Amino acid sequence: MKQSIAIAVSIVVVYGLVLLIGKKFRISQRYERKPRVLNTWSALDEGIDPTVADK
Repeated sequence: MKQSIAIAVSIVVVYGLVLLIGKKFRISQRYERKPRVLNTWSALDEGIDPTVADK
């Protein structure tokens, strides 16, 4: 019983540390997958037909 409580507490502590470290070291914006501006190729990926002109 005491071992399972110790394991649960250690999992919570490790999870908390991972969250804190993850917030401190953010990935640079240049590594984000979503483009800032949709071009014709990325519009097709989003399901937008680039041949239809905006009204």
